[in-house]
Amino acid sequence: MSSLDRSGTFVLGDRRVKRLGYGAMQLAEPGVFGPPRDHDAAVAVLREAVASGVNHIDTSDFYGPHITNHLIREALYPYPEDLIIVTKVGARRGADASWNPAFSREELTQAVHDNLRNLGLDVLDVVNLRAMFDAHGPAEGSIEAPLTVLAELQRQGLVRHIGLSNVTPAQIAEGRRICDIVCVQNHYSLAHRADDALIDDLAREGIAYVPYFPLGGFSPLQSSSLSGVAARLGAAPMRVALAWLLRRAPNILLIPGTSSITHLRENLAAAELDLPDDAIKALDGVAASAGSA
Repeated sequence: MSSLDRSGTFVLGDRRVKRLGYGAMQLAEPGVFGPPRDHDAAVAVLREAVASGVNHIDTSDFYGPHITNHLIREALYPYPEDLIIVTKVGARRGADASWNPAFSREELTQAVHDNLRNLGLDVLDVVNLRAMFDAHGPAEGSIEAPLTVLAELQRQGLVRHIGLSNVTPAQIAEGRRICDIVCVQNHYSLAHRADDALIDDLAREGIAYVPYFPLGGFSPLQSSSLSGVAARLGAAPMRVALAWLLRRAPNILLIPGTSSITHLRENLAAAELDLPDDAIKALDGVAASAGSA
């Protein structure tokens, strides 16, 4: 049994994955636009992740664009039988590296086919529809039309399971009336906890919650609080933050990203870190100190 197994597992779609996975976004050039500065290092990180026991990788064809999917295929194809690759559609990149909505039937269909081709797959394990009413966070707006297109592609056998990203509780409820939703991917971290109630609701429904930016959003005060706990435990602060997320709820699946093998190993080591009750209490107060709990 690998040390990663200590993170536990949760059902994603029709398969169990380890709760510590890997997000490929940072493999592209800064700004997620253009090829990596070190191609061989990017390939090595992906291979190290899988060799360490990771069986859940998050990506999108609009990362790069196309860059991370090409790297994943180069590094890992033919894919291990237990590996689940989750991708996203609903956005496109402008020539100026901007992030733009891509919700039309034609754009969504093309995006699914682009992901299939660039990953070398006949069917995508999980496709998240990313809402783009506000690129910086969830905002209300109907997702019925684009999600109906994804559900049609699912019935055609091109997509196994569907998830949602950057969405509100109302949009999740709307989505579940159209098709089964297996995961929700929103911004959440020790310092950014607007989705606390939503996570608990999804846990009761058996739906995975996948935080993006799980290590982002810390103010200097919050970083000081986290660093204090980390110093007491003799662990890196980001490892402590990930360990707290694993403790937060059983349906949380983590996909911290990095382009460094050293940082990858530090992130995955969060599975082995046991947080005592006093550390949990101190960490729970980090978001409260900013009034965001």
